[in-house]
Amino acid sequence: MTVTSLEEDQIRVNVLPKKLADSENAALTTPMSFTGTAAELDSQLPDALVSFVASHLELKNTLDRTKEEMAAAAKAAQDEARNKSKTAKKSVPVQAPVKKDEQKAPEPPKVRGLFDKPAACASATPSANSDEEAEILAEIKEDEETEEEEEARIA
Repeated sequence: MTVTSLEEDQIRVNVLPKKLADSENAALTTPMSFTGTAAELDSQLPDALVSFVASHLELKNTLDRTKEEMAAAAKAAQDEARNKSKTAKKSVPVQAPVKKDEQKAPEPPKVRGLFDKPAACASATPSANSDEEAEILAEIKEDEETEEEEEARIA
């Protein structure tokens, strides 16, 4: 604490808190300055200092509590991650060893070229679909012929 005399009867009191330990937060060392007459300082300074110290203690307690909560949350997250990795390892099925006789390489799928015909079209026997298509085309042809005959009669 420093006390300085200003103009006429004015006095300035500076309160500079210092760290009790190096690990304390720098926010707890915020200085405070009071200016007033000797009578004003005598009456108001003790209450102001009590309030100032109380707010610093509250801030310190809040910081400590927050650090503890963050550490607990980090530990819980690490434990959860460990548990997940353990259950993931357990759930991976273990394959039985395969004998050399049983090992067969799967055949690669046959890749058709752009101009290759599908197997169904390449066969020489007509399918049921082509018979149906022929019937439909015949009906369409008949309908066109009857329409042409009707147009010829009208004309």
